[in-house]
Amino acid sequence: MNRHFRPQASCVLLAATLLAALQGAFAATAEEAAQLKTTLTPLGAERAGNKDGTIPEWKGGLTTPTPGFVNGGRRPDPFASEKPIYQITARNMDAYADKLTDGVKAMLKKYPDTYRVDVYPTHRTAAAPQWVYDDTYRNATQARLVDGGAGPQPEGAWGGLPFPIPKSGVEVMWNHILYWRPGAIHIKFKGYLGQADGRWVNVLEASNEQAMTYYTPGLSADKSQDEYGMLRSVNVGPPIRAGEAILGRFNFNEDKSQSWVYLTGQRRVRKLPNACCDTPTPFSAGIVSFDEVTTFLGRMDRFDWKLLGKKEMLIPYNSNRTMAPAHDSDVLGAHHLNPDHVRWELHRVWVVEATLRPGQRHVVARSRYYVDEDSWLAVLGDRWDAKGQLWRTLFTLPVVTPDVPGVAPSTWGTYDLIGGTTFVNVLFNDQSEQYKVAKPYPESIFTPDAMAGDGVR
Repeated sequence: MNRHFRPQASCVLLAATLLAALQGAFAATAEEAAQLKTTLTPLGAERAGNKDGTIPEWKGGLTTPTPGFVNGGRRPDPFASEKPIYQITARNMDAYADKLTDGVKAMLKKYPDTYRVDVYPTHRTAAAPQWVYDDTYRNATQARLVDGGAGPQPEGAWGGLPFPIPKSGVEVMWNHILYWRPGAIHIKFKGYLGQADGRWVNVLEASNEQAMTYYTPGLSADKSQDEYGMLRSVNVGPPIRAGEAILGRFNFNEDKSQSWVYLTGQRRVRKLPNACCDTPTPFSAGIVSFDEVTTFLGRMDRFDWKLLGKKEMLIPYNSNRTMAPAHDSDVLGAHHLNPDHVRWELHRVWVVEATLRPGQRHVVARSRYYVDEDSWLAVLGDRWDAKGQLWRTLFTLPVVTPDVPGVAPSTWGTYDLIGGTTFVNVLFNDQSEQYKVAKPYPESIFTPDAMAGDGVR
């Protein structure tokens, strides 16, 4: 035994680490929760606008669909007639530096001739059904963080935001994971690998069924299960990948989350041993790790999470204009999304920093996430490597879905600032269907047996 090892010191260190991870583990008081009906929105954002008037007051969000819209069709842009109020380029970026993430500034410098930020008027469109507001209010005083097998996880939360009045970075990130969305969604989309020379390669075309069991109306905490969502994705293209499929069942305890893949060459289903963290995703040609899907998705125990506070930032928002062009190629510019089709607005965001915990392994040493206060979507993220270099910058484009009502993630991706490669996923432009709210799916379709039965090659 190492004579320098002191069990007492180790126990103290472990207790201190656990205490830090569970900061904010206690639910909000009744007085704090009452703010959700006065100074805060029902989902926990500040109702008031900012002092400059550049962020307006929240007045209920956008809940009236565009006339003529049909669920399952192409989604219109409710702000199509608006023009940018100003543009940010590499030449004038210093004047807006305090409103830009490090990753956005790095992109402006790396691609000074093609990358820019078009800033539009801010619209606070986020909304949810009343039952989600009611469950969020209940969660405020009942939900808390507990130590799970894969780090801190929510307990006593269901049907609404778990922590509308967050007191820690972990709570903010769980709000992102459990952002409001319908219980069943169907989407068809394509994903592209951007090579360092600027060429784009279509690496997947998929049809997804997504079930968010956490948002089952009328479900109570004592009846809810540890699984909060399920996903089945089947590739219909390109030809070399047609017939492949991936299935995921997501658990509050990430140790219990499970994923399977159907491989056409083997004509069998295999369980993925580690669909988490810095493991490269098979559908992205290895460019994106599992915890970079929609900016962040993963376990909480790899990092120490610090809540840096709230800040006004320029972020992609109300990005229905990205869906408008007829073809994916119109949206894919040189090395990045075509700025003509990306809408940016000024919003307040929660800023959370994740630092690799001692003794844990990950290719990224530090990350910073920007979570929209209204929708709780992590819309931007930056990641630094072990040498302290800004390595990757992540984005998710939120679109407004007034028929739901809500704000939903759409196109997302990762820019490799060092290698020059890019992965952009969930482009809808080639599709006639864009984010369809579906009828509840039977749980049976989210099983390995069902996926094996659907195999076509």
